[in-house]
Amino acid sequence: MRFAVIVFPGSNCDVDMYHAIKDELSEEVEYVWHDTDNLDEYDGILLPGGFSYGDYLRTGAIAHFSNVMKEVIKAANEGKPVLGVCNGFQILLEAGLLPGAMRRNESLSFICKPVELIVENNKTMFTGEYQHGQSITIPIAHGEGNYYCDEETLARLKVNNQIVFSYKQNPNGSLEDIAGIINEQGNVLGMMPHPERAVDELLGSADGLKLFQSIVKAWRESHVVNA
Repeated sequence: MRFAVIVFPGSNCDVDMYHAIKDELSEEVEYVWHDTDNLDEYDGILLPGGFSYGDYLRTGAIAHFSNVMKEVIKAANEGKPVLGVCNGFQILLEAGLLPGAMRRNESLSFICKPVELIVENNKTMFTGEYQHGQSITIPIAHGEGNYYCDEETLARLKVNNQIVFSYKQNPNGSLEDIAGIINEQGNVLGMMPHPERAVDELLGSADGLKLFQSIVKAWRESHVVNA
């Protein structure tokens, strides 16, 4: 499987994402600059964390106008797995690939620490290697991770089982303790915690590695079926 790590001006977790795929997962991966106009050669798209375009206007607001985002949207529409982490999640929201919006943390402070998540849905291409209800430890590092949506959207998220991860103890005021959501089609995941920073016990946790393993397993199974 071949992954693209999208690099925007201000991305700072792209190296972590690259390491997770290349060194821990042993899959093909390349950095792809934000002005790229073709992602056809890649099987999975990864939008890393950071401060794209300095978070001017609001997080992800400028990045979603980048040339590459047309291709990210195309890849999502084709059913390819698209993962946005932290700032990547914020960009997916701005691009309309996921519903809702991000607000400042309730404390109005930047938070950087390991947190416990609950796997709310393990029937996705991103979570198949987890158990439903499993508690995992993944670090967060954000100032604007307070997820919000209106009541109608929240009801739809619940009905469609689109809430994939929730915080065991809410660190930022996020609505319904939401830490990660998926689109209705099931191939676009946005999450604030950083799984790429939890792929080896030397980092304090290897719980994030199963997310990437889930993607590869689901991709390989789908290609065997389609073959």
